[in-house]
Amino acid sequence: MEKQQQSAPAVRGQGILEWYEALISAALVLVLIFSFFFRIIQVDGRSMVPTLTHGDKLIVWAAGYTPQRGDVVIVDSYTVYGKPLVKRIIAKGGDTISIDYDAGTVTVNGELLQEDYIAAPTYLGYDVQFPFTVPEGTLFVMGDNRNESLDSRSSYVGCIDERDILGKVLLCFMPFTDFGVVK
Repeated sequence: MEKQQQSAPAVRGQGILEWYEALISAALVLVLIFSFFFRIIQVDGRSMVPTLTHGDKLIVWAAGYTPQRGDVVIVDSYTVYGKPLVKRIIAKGGDTISIDYDAGTVTVNGELLQEDYIAAPTYLGYDVQFPFTVPEGTLFVMGDNRNESLDSRSSYVGCIDERDILGKVLLCFMPFTDFGVVK
């Protein structure tokens, strides 16, 4: 005698339930990825022109990021300034920075920075006196639009605690005309 396999009767709507299950699973994966690995931030202001402009939307790498000189980073919004800041790391803890406002140049540890990313030479100063040694565990950050940027040159913003860095800006994805890797 042959055994006959009987298939389970099809449950009405089972295919739709499987689609919902797949969509919910995909949404959960996306939430986890964007909570722990990536963040999306919008640029507010002109301090990073010409690298970034007001309204640009950015993808930020957050997981396991270690700050490095030259990186464009996002500073958390709960700092004194009260909004997420988009700035470039100029110096790290222990570095000595000096700014010559007459020549518009920046030096770190005696080496002149080659800053092809800035809008104009650094002529605008605030209340921080130079040369300045960056305290350990903090970062000295500046906007690329130096003459319109409120940054670590001002004691209002000051040096940023490394723990207040949300991550490194990887990509500008909107508007599409600005699409590209941020350097």
